[in-house]
Amino acid sequence: MGSVERAARTVAFQGLPGAYSHLACRRIFPDFEVLPCDSFEDVFAAVRQGLARHAVIPVDNTVAGRVADVHHLLPRGGLHIVGEHFLRVNHHLLGVPGASLEQVEVVLSHVHALGQCRRFIRRHGLRTRVVADTAGAAKEVAERGDPKLAAIASKLAAEIYGLDVLASDVEDAEHNTTRFLVLAREPRYPPPDAGPVVTTFVFRVRNVPAALYKALGGFATNGVNMTKLESYIDGSFTQAQFYADIMGHPEQERVRLAFEELRFFAHHVEILGVYPADPFRERVGSDRPAAEEEAEQGRE
Repeated sequence: MGSVERAARTVAFQGLPGAYSHLACRRIFPDFEVLPCDSFEDVFAAVRQGLARHAVIPVDNTVAGRVADVHHLLPRGGLHIVGEHFLRVNHHLLGVPGASLEQVEVVLSHVHALGQCRRFIRRHGLRTRVVADTAGAAKEVAERGDPKLAAIASKLAAEIYGLDVLASDVEDAEHNTTRFLVLAREPRYPPPDAGPVVTTFVFRVRNVPAALYKALGGFATNGVNMTKLESYIDGSFTQAQFYADIMGHPEQERVRLAFEELRFFAHHVEILGVYPADPFRERVGSDRPAAEEEAEQGRE
Protein backbone atom coordinates (compact mmCIF):
# COMPACT_ATOMS: atom_id res chain seq x y z
CA MET A 1 0.00 0.00 0.00
CA GLY A 2 1.44 3.38 -1.02
CA SER A 3 1.60 6.44 1.20
CA VAL A 4 -1.43 8.05 -0.45
CA GLU A 5 -3.54 4.92 -0.06
CA ARG A 6 -2.38 4.51 3.54
CA ALA A 7 -3.25 8.12 4.39
CA ALA A 8 -6.74 7.61 2.94
CA ARG A 9 -7.31 4.91 5.56
CA THR A 10 -5.64 6.68 8.49
CA VAL A 11 -7.20 8.64 11.35
CA ALA A 12 -5.19 10.98 13.59
CA PHE A 13 -5.69 11.57 17.32
CA GLN A 14 -3.89 13.34 20.16
CA GLY A 15 -2.06 11.21 22.69
CA LEU A 16 -0.24 7.91 22.93
CA PRO A 17 -1.57 4.54 21.80
CA GLY A 18 -4.15 3.38 24.32
CA ALA A 19 -5.58 6.85 24.98
CA TYR A 20 -9.34 7.23 25.05
CA SER A 21 -9.07 9.11 21.75
CA HIS A 22 -7.43 5.99 20.32
CA LEU A 23 -10.36 3.95 21.61
CA ALA A 24 -12.79 6.39 19.96
CA CYS A 25 -10.91 6.02 16.67
CA ARG A 26 -11.27 2.26 16.85
CA ARG A 27 -14.99 2.56 17.50
CA ILE A 28 -15.59 5.02 14.64
CA PHE A 29 -13.10 3.66 12.10
CA PRO A 30 -12.45 0.03 13.05
CA ASP A 31 -10.62 -0.71 9.78
CA PHE A 32 -8.39 2.39 9.73
CA GLU A 33 -4.79 2.76 10.80
CA VAL A 34 -4.18 5.31 13.56
CA LEU A 35 -1.71 8.18 13.72
CA PRO A 36 -0.91 9.28 17.31
CA CYS A 37 0.07 12.97 17.58
CA ASP A 38 1.73 14.95 20.36
CA SER A 39 -0.69 17.89 20.33
CA PHE A 40 -4.07 18.93 18.97
CA GLU A 41 -2.28 21.31 16.61
CA ASP A 42 -0.38 18.32 15.20
CA VAL A 43 -3.65 16.43 14.71
CA PHE A 44 -5.10 19.26 12.63
CA ALA A 45 -1.86 19.56 10.66
CA ALA A 46 -1.78 15.83 9.91
CA VAL A 47 -5.14 16.06 8.14
CA ARG A 48 -4.36 19.34 6.37
CA GLN A 49 -1.07 17.91 5.07
CA GLY A 50 -2.68 14.71 3.82
CA LEU A 51 -1.06 12.37 6.35
CA ALA A 52 -4.48 11.26 7.56
CA ARG A 53 -7.97 11.36 6.11
CA HIS A 54 -9.73 12.17 9.37
CA ALA A 55 -9.03 13.50 12.84
CA VAL A 56 -10.91 12.48 15.98
CA ILE A 57 -10.75 14.99 18.82
CA PRO A 58 -12.52 15.22 22.20
CA VAL A 59 -14.52 18.38 22.84
CA ASP A 60 -16.62 17.80 25.96
CA ASN A 61 -16.89 15.46 28.92
CA THR A 62 -19.92 15.16 31.19
CA VAL A 63 -17.71 15.40 34.29
CA ALA A 64 -14.72 17.56 33.29
CA GLY A 65 -16.53 19.94 30.93
CA ARG A 66 -15.01 21.22 27.70
CA VAL A 67 -11.56 20.15 26.54
CA ALA A 68 -9.11 23.05 26.80
CA ASP A 69 -7.76 24.57 23.55
CA VAL A 70 -9.93 22.55 21.16
CA HIS A 71 -12.69 25.14 20.87
CA HIS A 72 -10.12 27.79 20.00
CA LEU A 73 -8.57 25.55 17.34
CA LEU A 74 -11.80 24.58 15.60
CA PRO A 75 -12.59 27.99 14.02
CA ARG A 76 -9.05 28.46 12.68
CA GLY A 77 -7.86 24.89 12.18
CA GLY A 78 -8.79 24.71 8.50
CA LEU A 79 -10.87 21.53 8.89
CA HIS A 80 -14.58 20.72 8.80
CA ILE A 81 -16.66 18.71 11.25
CA VAL A 82 -18.16 15.68 9.48
CA GLY A 83 -19.29 13.55 12.41
CA GLU A 84 -19.60 13.06 16.15
CA HIS A 85 -19.26 10.14 18.55
CA PHE A 86 -20.08 9.73 22.25
CA LEU A 87 -17.78 7.41 24.19
CA ARG A 88 -18.69 6.07 27.61
CA VAL A 89 -15.50 6.42 29.67
CA ASN A 90 -14.70 3.40 31.82
CA HIS A 91 -11.57 3.90 33.90
CA HIS A 92 -9.54 0.91 35.07
CA LEU A 93 -6.70 0.59 37.57
CA LEU A 94 -3.78 -1.02 35.75
CA GLY A 95 -0.71 -2.61 37.34
CA VAL A 96 2.28 -4.67 36.30
CA PRO A 97 1.65 -8.39 35.70
CA GLY A 98 1.25 -10.26 38.97
CA ALA A 99 0.64 -7.14 41.08
CA SER A 100 -2.38 -6.83 43.37
CA LEU A 101 -4.49 -3.86 44.42
CA GLU A 102 -3.20 -4.27 47.99
CA GLN A 103 0.37 -3.59 46.82
CA VAL A 104 -0.44 -0.31 45.05
CA GLU A 105 0.61 2.89 46.83
CA VAL A 106 0.75 5.50 44.03
CA VAL A 107 -1.59 5.92 41.07
CA LEU A 108 -0.61 7.86 37.94
CA SER A 109 -2.97 9.41 35.39
CA HIS A 110 -4.19 12.56 33.68
CA VAL A 111 -5.49 15.19 36.08
CA HIS A 112 -9.09 14.75 34.89
CA ALA A 113 -8.98 10.98 35.17
CA LEU A 114 -7.70 11.24 38.73
CA GLY A 115 -10.45 13.72 39.51
CA GLN A 116 -13.05 11.39 38.04
CA CYS A 117 -11.95 8.57 40.36
CA ARG A 118 -11.65 10.47 43.64
CA ARG A 119 -13.81 8.14 45.72
CA PHE A 120 -11.96 5.01 44.65
CA ILE A 121 -8.57 6.66 45.27
CA ARG A 122 -9.59 7.91 48.70
CA ARG A 123 -11.19 4.62 49.69
CA HIS A 124 -7.95 2.76 49.02
CA GLY A 125 -5.67 5.42 50.51
CA LEU A 126 -3.67 5.91 47.31
CA ARG A 127 -1.32 8.78 46.59
CA THR A 128 -1.68 10.40 43.17
CA ARG A 129 0.73 11.74 40.57
CA VAL A 130 -0.42 13.73 37.56
CA VAL A 131 1.05 12.86 34.15
CA ALA A 132 0.31 14.15 30.64
CA ASP A 133 -2.27 11.53 29.68
CA THR A 134 -3.81 8.22 30.71
CA ALA A 135 -1.95 6.17 28.10
CA GLY A 136 1.33 7.78 29.15
CA ALA A 137 0.61 6.71 32.72
CA ALA A 138 0.09 3.12 31.59
CA LYS A 139 3.30 3.20 29.55
CA GLU A 140 5.33 4.52 32.51
CA VAL A 141 3.94 1.88 34.87
CA ALA A 142 4.86 -0.83 32.36
CA GLU A 143 8.37 0.54 31.88
CA ARG A 144 9.12 0.90 35.59
CA GLY A 145 7.78 -2.53 36.53
CA ASP A 146 7.07 -1.51 40.14
CA PRO A 147 4.04 -3.26 41.72
CA LYS A 148 3.59 -0.24 44.00
CA LEU A 149 2.69 1.88 40.98
CA ALA A 150 -0.56 1.74 39.03
CA ALA A 151 -2.22 3.76 36.29
CA ILE A 152 -5.79 4.81 35.69
CA ALA A 153 -6.43 4.28 32.00
CA SER A 154 -8.44 2.33 29.45
CA LYS A 155 -8.59 -1.42 28.98
CA LEU A 156 -7.04 -0.80 25.56
CA ALA A 157 -3.99 0.69 27.29
CA ALA A 158 -3.70 -2.47 29.41
CA GLU A 159 -3.64 -4.57 26.23
CA ILE A 160 -1.08 -2.37 24.48
CA TYR A 161 1.37 -2.08 27.40
CA GLY A 162 0.94 -5.58 28.83
CA LEU A 163 -0.61 -4.56 32.16
CA ASP A 164 -3.11 -6.34 34.41
CA VAL A 165 -6.49 -4.83 35.27
CA LEU A 166 -6.42 -4.62 39.08
CA ALA A 167 -9.85 -2.97 39.38
CA SER A 168 -12.49 -2.20 36.75
CA ASP A 169 -14.86 0.74 36.33
CA VAL A 170 -13.32 2.85 39.09
CA GLU A 171 -14.86 6.13 37.91
CA ASP A 172 -17.18 7.95 40.31
CA ALA A 173 -19.91 8.93 37.82
CA GLU A 174 -21.85 6.34 35.85
CA HIS A 175 -22.64 8.94 33.18
CA ASN A 176 -18.97 9.73 32.46
CA THR A 177 -19.09 10.28 28.69
CA THR A 178 -16.86 12.15 26.24
CA ARG A 179 -18.08 13.68 23.00
CA PHE A 180 -15.67 13.43 20.06
CA LEU A 181 -15.78 15.26 16.73
CA VAL A 182 -14.65 13.77 13.43
CA LEU A 183 -12.82 16.26 11.19
CA ALA A 184 -11.88 16.25 7.50
CA ARG A 185 -10.37 18.64 4.96
CA GLU A 186 -13.61 18.98 3.00
CA PRO A 187 -17.17 19.49 4.31
CA ARG A 188 -19.57 16.60 3.88
CA TYR A 189 -23.14 17.73 4.44
CA PRO A 190 -25.81 15.02 4.68
CA PRO A 191 -29.11 15.58 2.83
CA PRO A 192 -31.54 17.74 4.84
CA ASP A 193 -34.02 14.86 5.09
CA ALA A 194 -31.46 12.17 6.04
CA GLY A 195 -32.35 12.16 9.74
CA PRO A 196 -31.26 14.10 12.84
CA VAL A 197 -28.48 16.53 11.93
CA VAL A 198 -26.21 18.80 13.99
CA THR A 199 -24.97 22.14 12.66
CA THR A 200 -21.98 23.72 14.39
CA PHE A 201 -21.09 27.35 13.79
CA VAL A 202 -19.33 30.38 15.26
CA PHE A 203 -20.40 34.03 15.22
CA ARG A 204 -19.56 37.38 16.75
CA VAL A 205 -21.75 40.07 18.25
CA ARG A 206 -20.98 43.67 19.10
CA ASN A 207 -20.41 44.52 22.75
CA VAL A 208 -23.77 46.28 23.16
CA PRO A 209 -26.76 45.54 25.42
CA ALA A 210 -28.98 42.63 24.31
CA ALA A 211 -26.77 41.78 21.31
CA LEU A 212 -26.75 38.06 22.07
CA TYR A 213 -30.45 38.01 22.94
CA LYS A 214 -31.34 39.55 19.60
CA ALA A 215 -28.92 37.36 17.64
CA LEU A 216 -30.38 34.17 19.06
CA GLY A 217 -34.03 35.19 18.95
CA GLY A 218 -34.56 33.63 15.54
CA PHE A 219 -33.69 30.17 16.80
CA ALA A 220 -36.34 30.40 19.50
CA THR A 221 -39.09 31.83 17.27
CA ASN A 222 -38.41 29.22 14.58
CA GLY A 223 -38.33 26.28 16.99
CA VAL A 224 -34.65 25.38 16.48
CA ASN A 225 -33.11 23.57 19.44
CA MET A 226 -29.69 24.91 20.49
CA THR A 227 -27.79 22.22 22.37
CA LYS A 228 -24.56 24.10 23.02
CA LEU A 229 -23.44 27.72 23.34
CA GLU A 230 -20.00 28.83 24.52
CA SER A 231 -18.31 32.21 24.49
CA TYR A 232 -14.84 33.46 23.68
CA ILE A 233 -13.47 36.97 24.14
CA ASP A 234 -11.15 38.90 21.85
CA GLY A 235 -7.87 40.51 22.91
CA SER A 236 -9.45 43.90 23.41
CA PHE A 237 -12.43 42.61 25.43
CA THR A 238 -14.79 44.48 23.09
CA GLN A 239 -16.35 41.66 21.06
CA ALA A 240 -17.54 38.24 22.05
CA GLN A 241 -17.33 35.23 19.75
CA PHE A 242 -19.66 32.32 20.30
CA TYR A 243 -19.53 28.64 19.41
CA ALA A 244 -22.90 26.92 19.00
CA ASP A 245 -24.48 23.58 18.13
CA ILE A 246 -28.06 23.36 16.89
CA MET A 247 -30.25 20.44 15.87
CA GLY A 248 -31.16 20.98 12.24
CA HIS A 249 -29.86 21.42 8.68
CA PRO A 250 -29.17 24.87 7.13
CA GLU A 251 -31.37 23.92 4.15
CA GLN A 252 -34.40 23.31 6.36
CA GLU A 253 -36.73 26.30 6.26
CA ARG A 254 -36.85 26.91 10.00
CA VAL A 255 -33.04 26.79 10.26
CA ARG A 256 -32.60 29.01 7.20
CA LEU A 257 -34.87 31.64 8.73
CA ALA A 258 -33.04 31.44 12.07
CA PHE A 259 -29.69 32.03 10.35
CA GLU A 260 -31.13 34.99 8.43
CA GLU A 261 -32.07 36.63 11.70
CA LEU A 262 -28.71 35.73 13.25
CA ARG A 263 -26.82 37.40 10.40
CA PHE A 264 -28.91 40.55 10.84
CA PHE A 265 -27.69 41.00 14.44
CA ALA A 266 -24.30 39.26 14.26
CA HIS A 267 -21.32 39.13 11.93
CA HIS A 268 -18.60 36.66 10.95
CA VAL A 269 -21.07 33.79 11.00
CA GLU A 270 -19.15 30.68 9.92
CA ILE A 271 -20.48 27.13 9.73
CA LEU A 272 -17.86 24.63 10.94
CA GLY A 273 -19.82 21.52 10.04
CA VAL A 274 -23.17 19.92 9.24
CA TYR A 275 -23.17 16.26 10.18
CA PRO A 276 -25.37 13.34 11.30
CA ALA A 277 -26.29 13.33 14.99
CA ASP A 278 -24.90 10.34 16.89
CA PRO A 279 -27.72 7.92 17.85
CA PHE A 280 -26.51 8.37 21.45
CA ARG A 281 -28.46 11.65 21.53
CA GLU A 282 -31.73 9.83 20.93
CA ARG A 283 -30.91 7.07 23.39
CA VAL A 284 -30.13 9.39 26.30
CA GLY A 285 -33.29 11.34 25.53
CA SER A 286 -35.42 8.25 25.92
CA ASP A 287 -36.86 6.85 29.13
CA ARG A 288 -35.05 3.52 28.94
CA PRO A 289 -33.18 2.46 32.08
CA ALA A 290 -29.52 3.46 32.26
CA ALA A 291 -28.50 -0.18 32.72
CA GLU A 292 -30.11 -1.08 29.41
CA GLU A 293 -28.27 1.73 27.65
CA GLU A 294 -24.91 0.75 29.17
CA ALA A 295 -25.41 -2.83 28.05
CA GLU A 296 -26.02 -1.56 24.54
CA GLN A 297 -22.81 0.48 24.46
CA GLY A 298 -20.64 -2.20 26.06
CA ARG A 299 -17.78 -1.63 28.42
CA GLU A 300 -14.13 -1.10 27.49
